[in-house]
Amino acid sequence: MGGTRAGVAVTAALAPAAWGTTYLVTTELLPEGRPLLLAALRALPAGLLLLLIGRKLPKGRWWGRAAVLGMLNIGLFFPLTFVGAYRLPGGVAATIGAIQPLLVTGLSIGILGVRPGRRALLAGLAGVGGVALLVLKSGARLDATGIAAMVGAIALMATGTVLTRRWGRPEGATLLDLTAWQLLAGSLLLVPLAAVVEGAPPALSGANLAGFAYLGLFSTALGYVLWFRGIDRLGAGPASFLGLINPVVATVGGLVILGQTLTRWQLLGLLLALGAMLAGQAPTRKPTPAPDPDPDTATVPDAPTLAPATR
Repeated sequence: MGGTRAGVAVTAALAPAAWGTTYLVTTELLPEGRPLLLAALRALPAGLLLLLIGRKLPKGRWWGRAAVLGMLNIGLFFPLTFVGAYRLPGGVAATIGAIQPLLVTGLSIGILGVRPGRRALLAGLAGVGGVALLVLKSGARLDATGIAAMVGAIALMATGTVLTRRWGRPEGATLLDLTAWQLLAGSLLLVPLAAVVEGAPPALSGANLAGFAYLGLFSTALGYVLWFRGIDRLGAGPASFLGLINPVVATVGGLVILGQTLTRWQLLGLLLALGAMLAGQAPTRKPTPAPDPDPDTATVPDAPTLAPATR
């Protein structure tokens, strides 16, 4: 992995690292029982900020594409992850998230025309096993609704990751613009839905405001720009393996803030997860890009992906 590719991977990994703190921030700083409100207040301010910076709107078919990606990556994904954070221990939620590289591998077959190989599959399985050793504990509470919410969220994010790679971005638009469009498209669903389903928001404390500021500015605005940059430069598959750092960060947060300790099995799981993440970054042969008839869409630059041996 060359220096430039390594730099992209490191900066892209900051996104799932930030997302790994979502469970802790949700339970410690944010209002309880308001997943739609939390999702809306995470997405809308970040989207408006990025739009003010970029000052560019989509054109042509990108109105529809931005809406689709916004629903997958933001509008449906955000509230489902907050439901999972409310109803599941952080370890269980993180373990479910580790299936994303395998889902991206499968979706890439039909959407990107990439055949998964042995290396990608083995790295994905090793990542799931490592994260399971790292975070699952005997007697963990398994809530069916929470599990269904997290599985749905990860499936949506995997689909959004592959489509982001497939569509690239329109000519003249930056990754900041693409991120803003998706955040605002998701907000168009979340804001009215939160008002109808959950009613007026409660009075927010200083801790609530601090939690929303952290999630909105760092975890969302900056995080998603870096994440889409990683997909653009690395490919959907290698970028998805970076998501394995999410539960690693969640575990470190528990060690530092909650005073938890690591067993020998958890240490082995940590090493397996990190090894799978690194193995998933290895460049392989490039697939033939599918033609795009839209003159407003720039060709996605070639990047190493999963074949022959994804967020």
